[in-house]
Amino acid sequence: MLLPSKKDLKTAMQVFAVFQWALSAFLIATTVITVNFYLVVFTPYWPVTVLILTWLAFDWKTPEQGGRRFTCVRQWCLWRHYCNYFPLKLLKTHDLSPSRNYILACHPHGLMAHACFGHFSTETSGFSKIFPGITPYLLTLGAFFWVPFLREYVMSTGACSVSRSSMDFLLTHKGTGNMLIVVVGGLAECRYSLPGSSTLVLKNRSGFVRMALQHGVALIPSYAFGETELYNQHIFTPGGFVNRFQKWFQSIVHVYPCAFYGRGFTKNSWGLLPYTRPVTTIVGEPLPLPKIENPSQEIVAKYHALYIDALRKLFDQHKTKFGISETQELVII
Repeated sequence: MLLPSKKDLKTAMQVFAVFQWALSAFLIATTVITVNFYLVVFTPYWPVTVLILTWLAFDWKTPEQGGRRFTCVRQWCLWRHYCNYFPLKLLKTHDLSPSRNYILACHPHGLMAHACFGHFSTETSGFSKIFPGITPYLLTLGAFFWVPFLREYVMSTGACSVSRSSMDFLLTHKGTGNMLIVVVGGLAECRYSLPGSSTLVLKNRSGFVRMALQHGVALIPSYAFGETELYNQHIFTPGGFVNRFQKWFQSIVHVYPCAFYGRGFTKNSWGLLPYTRPVTTIVGEPLPLPKIENPSQEIVAKYHALYIDALRKLFDQHKTKFGISETQELVII
């Protein structure tokens, strides 16, 4: 009998780590909804569902009040396999002072924001050693916190809601040394996540700048080189039936449905796993902002432009190290 080698077992663990995280939201949500529906409709155990919903109502504000992180979850060895799958690497260009708070804008979103999760929701990349005294809070969609058990899993990694009230709380009630991580492009950026692309949805995304001004915290640009190389997309004929459906769907729910694909469970197969390509996230120099409680649109636009200039500078300084042409520019839409 042929036994799997250590290399095979290592690869299998890496694939499992990525696969389980990518599908955990769907599986947990589906299981919770199905089980509770069964309890209510087909069994006399409906009080269990009532208790779960009561707890959800009681705990509803927690994702907007710092969340509920567990260090042991952030240090799971499973995340080491997750980050080694690509692999992911985190590099800093400047030290950060624990006596201040920061808002870090992460670009690009990609299709699954793998680098952002790996660096800031786990300790595998060595965040605490790279930025000693800094506590990261990855801010994500509030929908992740609507489903019992799924919300606990997401919060355990240190994630919080990306709502305005959540950011206000973290910047005023948690002391200093906090870093709020915002993936500015969001799901709208998924459609531009193509190999070789450097297009960001940022021109009309200035809410994070306004928040930084209101609290007087520094903005930090960051760029994940390689994030857009993890999947391919099938581009449908412009004006065709499928393309019109994609645009219609986006107009309704503000999410562009992408026909993306990657590799399967074996190396040369087709599937929904990301390709095993390195992703390196460069964290740039903090851009200090003054504290202005009610900044005008002109002031917000001014510092938004300064932020874009800092991001372009970061991109241009490092792009050739990661196979990007010297002539390729960052496209802001």
